[in-house]
Amino acid sequence: MNTSSMSKNFLSFTGRSKVLHMTWFAFFVTFLVWFSHAPLLLAIQESFGLSDQQIKTLLILNVALTIPARIITGMLVDHFGPRKMYSAMLLLTAVLCFFFAMASSFEALALARFLLGFVGAGFVIGIRMISEWYPAKQLGLAEGIYKGLGNVGSAVAAITLPTLAVMFGGEDGWRYATAVTGLIALVYAAIYYVSVSDTPAGSTYFRPNKSGGLEVSSKHDFFFYLLINIPMFLAMAVLTWKVTGLGLVSDGAAYIIYAVLVAIYVYQVKQIYKVNKDIFIKAVPEIHRYKFKQVAILSLAYAVTFGSELAVVSMLPLFFKSTFLIPVALAGIFGACFAITDIISCPSGGFISDKYGRKRSLVLLLSGAALGFLGMSQITGEWPIALAVAVMMVSSFCLGAAAGCVFAVVPLIKRRLTGQIAGLVGAYGNIGAVVFLTVFSLVSPSVFFMTIAGGIALAAVCSMLLDEPKGVMLEVLPDGTIERIEVH
Repeated sequence: MNTSSMSKNFLSFTGRSKVLHMTWFAFFVTFLVWFSHAPLLLAIQESFGLSDQQIKTLLILNVALTIPARIITGMLVDHFGPRKMYSAMLLLTAVLCFFFAMASSFEALALARFLLGFVGAGFVIGIRMISEWYPAKQLGLAEGIYKGLGNVGSAVAAITLPTLAVMFGGEDGWRYATAVTGLIALVYAAIYYVSVSDTPAGSTYFRPNKSGGLEVSSKHDFFFYLLINIPMFLAMAVLTWKVTGLGLVSDGAAYIIYAVLVAIYVYQVKQIYKVNKDIFIKAVPEIHRYKFKQVAILSLAYAVTFGSELAVVSMLPLFFKSTFLIPVALAGIFGACFAITDIISCPSGGFISDKYGRKRSLVLLLSGAALGFLGMSQITGEWPIALAVAVMMVSSFCLGAAAGCVFAVVPLIKRRLTGQIAGLVGAYGNIGAVVFLTVFSLVSPSVFFMTIAGGIALAAVCSMLLDEPKGVMLEVLPDGTIERIEVH
């Protein structure tokens, strides 16, 4: 199929293209609600008389639950299917949004933002849906379009909600503006449920053989999986430490949270063993095997791409303002450009992956991003501002394209486990954000960019160990027959 034919298919609103567009908009709506508070924080602060520390707490709480939520959502979507799960997620999104809009105290605001962290897991659902509808040769581009357009929800929130709040007027304008996003989610939950199906007609939706944890293929992979889970709990411990440092959680409460995190990890280990205990008795049949190193490498790659993107977006406006002494509005525009490139970079990364190979594309784009951030670490006020913006845009493009490459590979590892694998990889994106934001709070912008460059370079080296998906995946149908799924 030539490029013009592919573009026409993607732009239509029938068949698999309809599912793609319905699904990226579902992702868009979840991000619209998830980030609806950010551009309204000043109004919220004035309405409640909140301190700067309390505002920082709301920002931290907004992402705290997303790490475990993506793991849980991945398990649920593999079991129940993306149609039901995205509809349920949108419904939950609406309810939590209304709860936040009606909050009458800081405690209610904080609880609502904490629970809304679960909404950030909606991204995982669409990865499984798109993988069911698109063939491998178009999957990278399709997943890139899904990710790139869905991410724009946060930018649209920043642009439109302050204006909506002013239009509603009064001290409660922010409440009505926020509630509008919840209403959109509520309506779209019903629209999505009646408009899509989990698979094309005649196709089988493969579900995991067991629930409670990700199935692995060997004893080595079992222990590797346990190790990979530890950073998730460390990231949540870091978030607890940051909130404690703000003086909003007592040391005693923090120790209790740390103990709970340890207990949850121990419970998770038991669940993972329960799912995989048979591997200690007999070898896993060839048809059910996959290499867990694929998941680990992609998790690291997403941690340094999406994680650094979240961290950099939060500090770029201030960086440009202080470095080049430009107006706040102009600095904000330059900072927004970093995120807006996702519209082009994610689909481009997916297309490059489809066209030139998964492994090669990921390594080259990660290498480009590492060099870009190395360049950003050298930016000073003596640079022409146009050159600084150009280096930033190249870095942003390579970063977003590399993230697109990651999710061009995820659905090609093991079809029936795609949701869980996407959940694990997606959670690492948030882990990366926690790590890089913590680094930023301790060092200068130059060292911060240098640290990101080093992390991306490490991921590029590790990606050289990635196995290029090729041939077919084999899955067992409910009647016992075997289906061959093309992955090249």
